[in-house]
Amino acid sequence: MFIQALLLGILAGLAQWDSRMFGQNMLDRPLVVGPIVGLILGDFQTGIIMGGSLELVWMGMVNIGGATPPDMVTGGILGTTFAILSGLDTKTAIAVALPIALLAQSLGILARIINTGLNRKADVYAAQGNDKGIARLLWMGASVFFLISFIPVFFGVLLGSGAIQSLVKVIPQNILTGLGMSSGLLPALGIAILMRFIFDKDSAPYLFVGFVLAAVLGMSMISISILGAAVAFVTYRNSLKNKSVL
Repeated sequence: MFIQALLLGILAGLAQWDSRMFGQNMLDRPLVVGPIVGLILGDFQTGIIMGGSLELVWMGMVNIGGATPPDMVTGGILGTTFAILSGLDTKTAIAVALPIALLAQSLGILARIINTGLNRKADVYAAQGNDKGIARLLWMGASVFFLISFIPVFFGVLLGSGAIQSLVKVIPQNILTGLGMSSGLLPALGIAILMRFIFDKDSAPYLFVGFVLAAVLGMSMISISILGAAVAFVTYRNSLKNKSVL
């Protein structure tokens, strides 16, 4: 379990570095990191299911300005880990992942406070023309963000499935049932947050058409996705023709 804990801790740290060191590769998204967790723990199917489920919850969550959102990297990795090691169902695992993300949010705030102090020191180095000092501070700041996810994920996984199962058994069944029921609403909340940014009078008809296809006609998500891709392609081609005419 030590090797798996180490690998998951490194994965968490690299996911925190995604937009800070490597550009935006979406490694910090649950949809990407969940299957990787599944591969490391030997349950790829659960990793895909948990990654997709948590992505629905957090799909509208973005880090804007200096705001510190819940840490979906730590919450996503540990939530998926708990689902695999303890055999939790998807709803309960999601409900467990959310408070973990909220607790890890405080570590994100701490990391930003530390980096604020490093920024002031970087200004001093800049005035002195000390580029090597600035480079060291950049790596120190990046290391702080790496550790805020590496440490909780590493020790959380290192406790093992036995400790996780013992923790789950301590939680009263009525609380687990309530968490499971409330987690069923969270994907809808994530979609609602996303719609606040993208919903307008031009895209509204497509939303209602998709609802009718899924809820009324009972089409599968794959069929609707193929149909949506075809409509998007035709719309794109028509827009190019209109531009060429103008």
